Amino acid sequence: MSTKQKWWSWHNQNPHVYQMFERFTHRAIDAGLVQSSAWLIINRIRWETALETKGDSFKISNDFIAYYARLFMAYNPEHDGFFRTKKMKDESDAS
Repeated sequence: MSTKQKWWSWHNQNPHVYQMFERFTHRAIDAGLVQSSAWLIINRIRWETALETKGDSFKISNDFIAYYARLFMAYNPEHDGFFRTKKMKDESDAS
C-alpha cells in the first residue's frame, strides 16, 4: 500500500483532522499570510488535540502532511500555492 493510500484510509477514518486543517489554514489566510507551512498547521492541530482530546490520543504521521496541503489547495483553488509543494515519490509525471 502506498503512502498516499495509507493517508487516504487514515483521512477517511479521521475527517475531523482535515476540518481542523482547513479551519486553521483559513485563519492564517484571514490573518494576512500569503504563504505558510503545512507543518505549522499540523502542529497546531497536534497542540489542540493534545490539550483538548480526552481518552486515547491519536498521532498524525509526518508522512501525511503534504497530502493535507494538496487536499486543501484542491478544495480551495483560489489559494493554490499557499503551501509550497514538491513532487512526491509516488506522484507520476502525468498527475
